[in-house]
Amino acid sequence: MYSYEKSDNQKFNPDSSSTAPPLPPFGATPATGIPVGLSAPPRPQAPVPWSSGLFDCSADVKNCFITCCCPCITFGQISEIVDKGSSSCVANGAIYALLMSFTGCQSCFSCFYRSKIREQYNLMENPCADCLVHCCCETCALCQLYRELQTRGFDMSLGWQGNVDKQNRGERCLPCNKA
Repeated sequence: MYSYEKSDNQKFNPDSSSTAPPLPPFGATPATGIPVGLSAPPRPQAPVPWSSGLFDCSADVKNCFITCCCPCITFGQISEIVDKGSSSCVANGAIYALLMSFTGCQSCFSCFYRSKIREQYNLMENPCADCLVHCCCETCALCQLYRELQTRGFDMSLGWQGNVDKQNRGERCLPCNKA
């Protein structure tokens, strides 16, 4: 990229005994790995707390009841929103129900979605690791995920496409705060 041979000015300069490489030609910017105009790479923001606690299930009694009776419904709704419509509520709910019925390890499946939501919204891993939350308190964890998405403006009963259509009709979109 740049030649480290001495320029004409350096060849005859008695102070050219320094070991520093020569400066790049006038107007050329040396590659630093930092985008032009920024002094340093942007720092990641600190994780934010969840909008509700793990055991705040009474905040939405209807969802709490549905999740206690049939967690696959709540999980299906959550997964469709988190996957932005690339998977269906019914398909993921059915997978969850099958895992729950035959293996009992549905918490591994739902833990994956908790991690996705945390990453997507920069949420704290709170009160403990995602897998531990889902292994010990599966129902409460699903209710918390459901409430978090509701707080962020999603109408869980509409599914992903219904929320997109609602936004396209010009109704206020709370997740992005645009009209």
